[in-house]
Amino acid sequence: MNIELTPIGLIHSPIDNPQNAPIQPKGATSLRGTVEIYPDYTEGLADLSGFSHIILLYHFHLSTRTELVVTPFMDTCKRGVFATRSPLRPNHIGLSIVELLAVENNRLIVQGIDIVDSTPLLDVKPYIHNFDSVEQSRSGWMKADVAQVAEKRSDNRFL
Repeated sequence: MNIELTPIGLIHSPIDNPQNAPIQPKGATSLRGTVEIYPDYTEGLADLSGFSHIILLYHFHLSTRTELVVTPFMDTCKRGVFATRSPLRPNHIGLSIVELLAVENNRLIVQGIDIVDSTPLLDVKPYIHNFDSVEQSRSGWMKADVAQVAEKRSDNRFL
């Protein structure tokens, strides 16, 4: 089976390269960005402005290789890529939950963006607390707290 995905837009952010970028939206709370939706998909933004947060699915377009075992930013041990958020995944798909500040025609103004500028956008979904928040969850090997994640910056290990 072959699957083709077509970008529906571009993500614009102040992050010009992956090095020293926040590793998750928790480390990018002050960073604003714009999500440009291509004209053919603008109609799909109807009713989105009522949501405080959105989920962005995007293509890690700068990733040039795939690794099934990686050393994540918040650890020193090698881990299976599916137990991490590394961009070196087989399909190079990323996910970020960002605050939606405004919908202006075909543009979404967002806060808390941890995504490199000009990243191809694959999809937008509303974040719905009653569906997406899991109160009784485990985080596996990840022991870092929110403050530690917020302070961590990327390096060149996933280029």
